[in-house]
Amino acid sequence: MSKDLTNSALHRQNILNNSYALQEIEKATHITGIPFEGKTVVLKEQVADFFEVTLRTVENYLSQYETELARNGYEVIKGNRLKSFKLVLQEMDVPEIYFGNIAKIPQLGLLDFRAFLNLAMLMVESERARLLRQAILDIVIDTINQRTGGGTKYINQRDEDFLHSWFEEENYRKQFTDALRECVDMGNFKYPLYTDKVYVSIFREKAKEYHKILRLHEKDKVRDTFYAEILDLVAAYECGFADVLR
Repeated sequence: MSKDLTNSALHRQNILNNSYALQEIEKATHITGIPFEGKTVVLKEQVADFFEVTLRTVENYLSQYETELARNGYEVIKGNRLKSFKLVLQEMDVPEIYFGNIAKIPQLGLLDFRAFLNLAMLMVESERARLLRQAILDIVIDTINQRTGGGTKYINQRDEDFLHSWFEEENYRKQFTDALRECVDMGNFKYPLYTDKVYVSIFREKAKEYHKILRLHEKDKVRDTFYAEILDLVAAYECGFADVLR
């Protein structure tokens, strides 16, 4: 998985969109923050302290990648939400160095864990960010190995593009099954039925038949045998089906 996350918005988003991977990363990294509205958040001052960079450096990234970071959990709070957050800070006795004179702050930027990881994937000045990126990639590989039966069982999984395509296909697969659940009223049979439609369109074979052709065990997943290009094609079909159904 040699591709640099700092240079690829697509690869960053593939990881950040996968809730299972994020759970494993959060458990492994033990990043501590401030509990607020049911999630853990950090201030930009805490981010600067963690990555051992200046506050200006963090602010530059927040400005340059504002759209991407906002999509992944960065937000600026004010009004009643800011009042509630100030109370949380006071109760936790968070050092004032992280937020200045709290009584005079009209608004405050917060990053949840997802946005924090997003920033780590972007920051090139920080050695700690580089180490965290490496940890993220290691955990991603372990996560995929766990979900595909442990280890690189098929030769395609040694391809550096497989991991990125696998996550992307997982995300589109969820969109596909969500669309089936919400738009098709025919019980659980609809999932294998529409999966077969995808496979017949691409391979001229139903999923079960393709399973037999490859001589896979019952618990093996056909998609785990695909190379990156085929995973991308399946993802495109599933995404297209989801759009049509909606």
